[in-house]
Amino acid sequence: MPEPVETTAPEGVDYGWVMQVTFVVTILVGAPIVAVFSLSADLPSWGARAEFAIRVGAPIWFLTAISVFAYAKRHQE
Repeated sequence: MPEPVETTAPEGVDYGWVMQVTFVVTILVGAPIVAVFSLSADLPSWGARAEFAIRVGAPIWFLTAISVFAYAKRHQE
């Protein structure tokens, strides 16, 4: 069996894990939140829909990323 090309030994927070978990949690939690908020918004065009998703989704993504990072920082070995 060949040797692995790259290996990592992160000291502290594993940022790869933080990014992956942030992505998954934002999709699972953020998408329904954006969908619920969109029910009361007037979104006549695809541009308006995209802008709305960005305006509402960005803070959700940011809060998720900060929360996941804080969790990883608190529970690092």
